[in-house]
Amino acid sequence: MARQKGIIKLEGTIGDVSFYKSQDGYLAREKGGVDKERIKNDPAFQRTRENGSEFGRAGKAGRTLRTSLRVLMQKASDKKVTSRLTREMIKVLQSDPNNVRGERTVSEGNINLLNGFEFNINGKLSATLYAQYGIDFDRAAGSVSIDLIDIVPANVIAAPSGATHMKLVAGVGEVNFDTEAFKFAQDSTNELPIDQNLIGAISLEPAVTPNTSDDVFLALGIEFMQQVNGEMYPLRNGSFNPLAIVFIDRV
Repeated sequence: MARQKGIIKLEGTIGDVSFYKSQDGYLAREKGGVDKERIKNDPAFQRTRENGSEFGRAGKAGRTLRTSLRVLMQKASDKKVTSRLTREMIKVLQSDPNNVRGERTVSEGNINLLNGFEFNINGKLSATLYAQYGIDFDRAAGSVSIDLIDIVPANVIAAPSGATHMKLVAGVGEVNFDTEAFKFAQDSTNELPIDQNLIGAISLEPAVTPNTSDDVFLALGIEFMQQVNGEMYPLRNGSFNPLAIVFIDRV
């Protein structure tokens, strides 16, 4: 792989060289590789087929989880979140103790490996929110809450420059990785000033289906805003908004 330089950027194929645009800029690489039919049928490529099959399942699982939390991710994610989440999903799949290599699944792996996953590498929740919070989850009753008590925003929030206000947001994704079905619910605070004033109890309570049979993912995030002449504006298009998975539960 080589990076294209110069004023004119190429896309397409010239001879045995392919020119294309990626997230890392304009690149070029030489065509080549093993014939597709040989990979599909040659016993020598059995491991390649197994890895490809599992990579595909991990990718679909990552897409399902991302889609379930898409409403929150629209305001808090980085450009490489897809590949980063797929990488973590592969670890979950590889933890499956029941199926042989090539047939392992995310639904039988250890999904708790995803706990703490940060959707925005440019604004991590772990490096933004320094207040302790409690999580209460009752699958049978269909209730979940994130509770914070007596916080002083300026002391416990590492806000980016220019932010005057914030909003705490929480979302629940109920996910079935086998069928790729999901449900989503969210809750949020009002706009809170980032100052030295004490804020009492805060409770975020997104809805959960009572007795759901799906995996439950709870995400917590912060949306930063700037107040100008009484109006609230998203800060830098949300590029520093953190969002992370803070709780996971499987039946």
